[in-house]
Amino acid sequence: MSKKPKKDLLQGTLDLLVLRILSSGALHGYGIARRIEQISEDVLKVQQGSLYPALHRLKDQAYIKSKWEVHEGKRPMKIYTLSSSGKRALEEETKQWESYSNAINTVLLNA
Repeated sequence: MSKKPKKDLLQGTLDLLVLRILSSGALHGYGIARRIEQISEDVLKVQQGSLYPALHRLKDQAYIKSKWEVHEGKRPMKIYTLSSSGKRALEEETKQWESYSNAINTVLLNA
């Protein structure tokens, strides 16, 4: 079986992964994608076409905040941080994911 994830699984969990990554600190979009890839040992690949709509969606829900940072000699970068409502959403979504994951594991192990 291939290590390549199905796109719908990643898209269905991308918001949760982004919230979790930002719970460790502020990052720009590319940094978020790289961190997910690093932690998953390159099993999960995050494409810009999926990441940036997720970031906009999370910002519209007020789960994340963004601001532009300018560093001398570099181009401006949009930095994302987790909001307090994002922290609450992360806790709830994590509980739901754990319940869902446990149910799937139960079926896989007992069918």
